[in-house]
Amino acid sequence: MSKREQGFTLIELMIVVAIIAIIASIAIPNLLSARLNANESAAIATLKNISSAQAQCQASGAIDQNNNGAGEFGYFGELSGADGVRTNAGTASTTEFIKPAVLSSAFGNVQQAGSVTGGSVVRSGYIFQMYLPDNLSQGIAEDATPGGDIGNDNGVDPARAEVLWCCYAWPSAFGNSGKRTFFINQGGDVLASKNQQATPYSGPTAGPTFDAAFRAGGTPAMDSQVAANTAAQDGEIWVVVN
Repeated sequence: MSKREQGFTLIELMIVVAIIAIIASIAIPNLLSARLNANESAAIATLKNISSAQAQCQASGAIDQNNNGAGEFGYFGELSGADGVRTNAGTASTTEFIKPAVLSSAFGNVQQAGSVTGGSVVRSGYIFQMYLPDNLSQGIAEDATPGGDIGNDNGVDPARAEVLWCCYAWPSAFGNSGKRTFFINQGGDVLASKNQQATPYSGPTAGPTFDAAFRAGGTPAMDSQVAANTAAQDGEIWVVVN
């Protein structure tokens, strides 16, 4: 039997391993980049869907906590039909639900997470957190259990909730599931930041506060100007994305 018939030589094996390593060094970063881009695109699309759901909810008057005939914006639990709508007692109704729901039932799975006490939803490598205003237009995050807000002394202000809401989306694992952070409010434009601060928004304990994407300076509030193409409260530059 010849030497060739006995199998590969060590040099041949080393060449094969080197070729595989070269291919992997090219393919793996490309796959990761493709996944990041896909997750970020999905986050943008989801925020646009949330905006449409909020518009439907408000226009329908399905939530009318102060019974004045003007509809209010809702939390994920309400929009998805998982929780009853807010009542004038500030609790979730046990009999009134948004039917049909204006948002996917997946958003009914609100978990306790976020940079502040409050519930959020994880979708496609991104964490989504909704805020509604109190009587000073400060943002109140959703509770992870039915009932509307997180127990803030002021609670959600019904009149201000007729015109104000905002939602953030940030990576569940910065660099692995996404890089940029996104924002949308009643204006309907999705804003993005490069998320380049010393401690980037990442995971359930390092998310943006309600005022992160609003213009720096003054008292932060949900009725302030958003920081489109200018410095924001968190020091980032937020830009409008398509």
